[in-house]
Amino acid sequence: MRVIRQPGVMQRLARRWQREGVRIGFVPTMGYLHEGHLSLVQVARRAVGRSGRVVVSIYVNPTQFGPGEDLDRYPRDLPRDLRLCREAGVDVVFAPDDQSMYPGLPEGRYSTYVVEEQLSRSMEGAARPGHFRGVTTVVAKLFHLVLPDVAVFGAKDWQQAAVIRRMVDNLNFPVRILVAPTVREPDGLAMSSRNAYLNPDERRQATVLFEAIQLARQKVRSGPKPARQLKQDVARLVASRPRARLDYVEFFDSDTLEPVPQVRPGTHMALAVFVGNTRLIDNAKL
Repeated sequence: MRVIRQPGVMQRLARRWQREGVRIGFVPTMGYLHEGHLSLVQVARRAVGRSGRVVVSIYVNPTQFGPGEDLDRYPRDLPRDLRLCREAGVDVVFAPDDQSMYPGLPEGRYSTYVVEEQLSRSMEGAARPGHFRGVTTVVAKLFHLVLPDVAVFGAKDWQQAAVIRRMVDNLNFPVRILVAPTVREPDGLAMSSRNAYLNPDERRQATVLFEAIQLARQKVRSGPKPARQLKQDVARLVASRPRARLDYVEFFDSDTLEPVPQVRPGTHMALAVFVGNTRLIDNAKL
């Protein structure tokens, strides 16, 4: 396995692979890898085959964090990440630094961003202004550097995947986007690098996100329910956990992300909850 730090080196290698007809699978991450990330690596490997190359990027992207968010304390453990990637059969880890990805950013000389203006407005976009501008910008840059045939994202970040798909379609990126299922702990909590922030009591209460999804599923089995009523039910459930605070819950069309007034099986649900000081997200099709 090769570790590459410089964007130019990554792009030259990817161009060489292209010339040789080698398929490239790509998994962008912010590191602190867990089984969910490794499942994306497996999907990428199946997509490109044994003769293809799988690239994992490890980069905590500063432009997708807002003021007061957890950029500085976001968990990092590159040696462990490299070991996991090696064991998973990754061919290249691309781990750039801020200066190489955003030259001149602290001095105000970096001023080019990619913005999706429709799907990114609601939910995470409303709760974290500027977040998706950072996501689309860094993913566009990574696509230009890694030149993947296939890129794999996790369904846990459903809105992010939808925004990336729209960007790829609108800007004619020659890459196929695959969205792999959310990987969960035995008690239902979606795997996330931010779970590391939780103390034991908070970890127990964090299952409320999955319990809310299960509650909504159970409610709509008997027929369509008003979204307003289900939002109230979810809010009451979250409020029953002392350390939990609901940020938002939405019911929407899986493809368009448009909110729906009536919720039925097949409607998508997403929510964000603060557990202590840790903000967690989850989603699922009901």
